[in-house]
Amino acid sequence: MDINSTTKKLLFNTIRVDTVLEDGSEGSGTAFVVSHAHARGHHSFIVTNRHLVDGVRSGGLVFTQKRDGQPWLGQRFQLNIDDFPQAWFGHPDPAVDLAIIPMRPLEQAANNQGVELYYQAIDSRLVPDEAATRALDALEEVLFVGYPSGVWDQVNLIPILRRGTTATPMALDFEGRAEFLIDAAVYPGSSGSPVFVYLSDAQRPGQSAGKKFLFVGVVAAVFFREEANHLVAAPVPAHKHGLVMSSEMIDLGLVIKSQAVVDLINAYLGRWIE
Repeated sequence: MDINSTTKKLLFNTIRVDTVLEDGSEGSGTAFVVSHAHARGHHSFIVTNRHLVDGVRSGGLVFTQKRDGQPWLGQRFQLNIDDFPQAWFGHPDPAVDLAIIPMRPLEQAANNQGVELYYQAIDSRLVPDEAATRALDALEEVLFVGYPSGVWDQVNLIPILRRGTTATPMALDFEGRAEFLIDAAVYPGSSGSPVFVYLSDAQRPGQSAGKKFLFVGVVAAVFFREEANHLVAAPVPAHKHGLVMSSEMIDLGLVIKSQAVVDLINAYLGRWIE
């Protein structure tokens, strides 16, 4: 498969997170790569939800290998990380469910084993500014990428692309937090999925043909119906193998706005450069 379109590149934005939880059960979730240019250089980070990495016993990141500059489809490389929870840098605001880890030492560890990693980073310049967010309509089509209920193409190591729509306007902060809702099927394992809005030609005057998507957020929680007329928003857990959900999910996902990812990276860079 030639990686010759923006949509095909989305398939390689994500990294599968496989964990062993404290109770010994196995889980899986979604992470993704963001590249960020700043005054002191250019750095890439893996981003996921804080709740996916906190309190787990051990964890690893599953990559596709690179060969001749292209993805070597089906060639898996799992990078296991010692002290997995401690390796991540969490958002300074504990209420913001995001954590990052720099890519450079991970790539170096892979290279030391004779492996090149293939991935497509999301450019942080695709995060909409305030003006671009205000220009979006109340109802926009969204696309998100990840591993819902642990499902993926295990042979080719390809994640699942899903569609939905915004359920609250992105120009507003849902219930006063820098979040919005999407009307989409969000399941355990989708946590940490990057969310995009497709821009039509009319919405992107002056932009190059390659900039068809805005990176607008990260899936963090899903709404459950616990009993009649009682809804709760709960973090989307890592998919636990064999897990059967007893509460009814109502296809409303909570998305952290992507500016929080940039803020988190800047907080990391403000403390140290790896």
